[in-house]
Amino acid sequence: MRPYWFALVGMMAVATGAAQAETENYAIDPSHTFVTFEIGHFGASTNRGRFDRKEGSVQLDRTAKVGKVEISIDMTSVSTGTEAFNKFLQGFEIFDSATYPTAKFMGDKFSFSADNVSEVAGTLTLLGKTNPVVLKANQFRCYRSPVYLREVCGGDFEATIDRVDWGMNYGLIFGFPRTVHLVIQVEAIKQ
Repeated sequence: MRPYWFALVGMMAVATGAAQAETENYAIDPSHTFVTFEIGHFGASTNRGRFDRKEGSVQLDRTAKVGKVEISIDMTSVSTGTEAFNKFLQGFEIFDSATYPTAKFMGDKFSFSADNVSEVAGTLTLLGKTNPVVLKANQFRCYRSPVYLREVCGGDFEATIDRVDWGMNYGLIFGFPRTVHLVIQVEAIKQ
């Protein structure tokens, strides 16, 4: 009976090792990752901007259909195409980037459609406040990069948030909307 026990324990150890080996680590590719926001402007047009500096990592197990993602966003890197507007957004009435220079998304609940990520639920920390956010994938795919000669996974994700949940109240009395549309283009390189 003892040899059987050792064989069973050995098989379990091999199976556990194989399951753990499925988790792959990826580093965010900053040249293919952008966090973009859109907010209405008096119902006449849409203000848009993006953050140019970000970093992070992804852990993905497509077999077990689980993952984790962490993206840090440099709030001082906001870019709208107009320097005066960039400075206004960095000011205390909007992003207050002097006090809160970094925003962070952390997601640990991945949903899949077949083999592709369909949404990631997690939290967004902005202006010192953390609230839940669900990013829905418009597309997702892994491919072998001819540049990096490694696997790259990425997609286009989006969410609509209520900025008031983070204490961003500027412009409400003028009729600016509470809702902000986030569009996140992300690609990560297998390590």
